[in-house]
Amino acid sequence: MSRPSPDHHPSTTPSGRPRRPVPGSGLAKGLAVTLRTMTKKTVTAQYPDTQPELPPRSRGVIGLFEENCTVCMLCARECPDWCIYIDSHKETVPAAAPGGRERSRNVLDRFAIDFSLCMYCGICIEVCPFDALFWSPEFEYAETDIHELTHERDKLRDWMWTVPAPPALDPGAEEPKEIAAARKTAEKQAAAQAQAQAEAEAAGAPAPAPAEPTDPQGGAS
Repeated sequence: MSRPSPDHHPSTTPSGRPRRPVPGSGLAKGLAVTLRTMTKKTVTAQYPDTQPELPPRSRGVIGLFEENCTVCMLCARECPDWCIYIDSHKETVPAAAPGGRERSRNVLDRFAIDFSLCMYCGICIEVCPFDALFWSPEFEYAETDIHELTHERDKLRDWMWTVPAPPALDPGAEEPKEIAAARKTAEKQAAAQAQAQAEAEAAGAPAPAPAEPTDPQGGAS
């Protein structure tokens, strides 16, 4: 059987009666805690003179990269607070080649987020299929008028430049498919060019001009 520690005070006396607390014991314990903390160094950051160090994935405000937005309305439909407002119109795109067919595309007119209603769940960012919405750690956008908390697309674009860079890939991770395909294409082009140059040198003809390198998107750099 374990023996009670000296600091342990049972709530009852040996006769079974409830033990009465010593008058002033609570005040003494509180003063003891105060005296102990007075001798320690303070860790309080004096905001706003000292800015907090926020984690890179902080949910401060949402930035819009409107070039990637296709007006699919998926973010507005999935928003549980209905705080995203999108307006658009259709434009006709001429045919790219003679005899082709004209196409229509959506053009963004308005993209606004009411941050007085937003609950920062991040669903709109997760469901966006074209990476047009991003989290920014900025949080200092309080307003005296609640109507000023509705950020239009110009202001959302300004927040985009405060979005931190994505974290580096794990050294042991697999190479992305797009980069692997672009690298293989570049290697094939370099091998074909070297072979053509070797054949030209063997035949005594001038070497062909080097081909322009291509980027992962398939265009010339």
